[in-house]
Amino acid sequence: MENAARPTALVTGSSRGIGAAIASAIEARGFRVIRHGTRIEGTDCVAADLGDAGETALLWDRAVDMAGGRIDVLVNNAGVFEASPIDNTDAYWLAEWERCLRINLTSAAQLSRLAVRQWLKEPRDPMAGRLVNIASRAAYRGDSPDHWHYAAAKAGEVAMTKTIARAYAGHGILAFAICPGFTDSSQEGSGDYLASRGGPGLLADIPLGRVAEPAEIAAIAAFCAADAPPSMTGAVLDANGASYVR
Repeated sequence: MENAARPTALVTGSSRGIGAAIASAIEARGFRVIRHGTRIEGTDCVAADLGDAGETALLWDRAVDMAGGRIDVLVNNAGVFEASPIDNTDAYWLAEWERCLRINLTSAAQLSRLAVRQWLKEPRDPMAGRLVNIASRAAYRGDSPDHWHYAAAKAGEVAMTKTIARAYAGHGILAFAICPGFTDSSQEGSGDYLASRGGPGLLADIPLGRVAEPAEIAAIAAFCAADAPPSMTGAVLDANGASYVR
């Protein structure tokens, strides 16, 4: 990061899996990292339910206070991947749709807005701040028939990233999106992960022959947070083993 002082990053959904790997990778670059989870505990940790707009706003306020008044990098990683078959009741299907968009897209938009507003008021030379959104291959390829809402939310996150990049590059605000494919974020290992996603057959659609590892996504996120050149702002980076090539 270009700031002389030790920069601070807020990483949502960083109590486990991809988010935990991202937090550790950014911390290894010399950042102070504030971690977020629904029930997370510990130093430099903030618990908040991103399904609640009020808690999302409080997450930002608490993180800024913990950081001494400024967040330099925001990584929107938190999300849910929950099925909502179309043959559910109308009320259930709509509730799941709203929950998915609230957590996967609207909370990221809410935090991004707060970050951009801070960076516009308190610019740093040469870079004011960096935004990294963890989207998904589903943004471009779509997802299963039970996950219309997830694909729509991730497509919205990519579009939001591009919009922020175009609107605020002149103010030193950089924005990047990362689109992973299947990533083994389980605690048990790849065998259990494959079983949870329908079995080893899904590998037939991945030319690399395996799903991604959290450390791979984390390496990309840390690069965007710390080292990506300003001219790269607005980039969408794929990490799907060539299962979808744009």
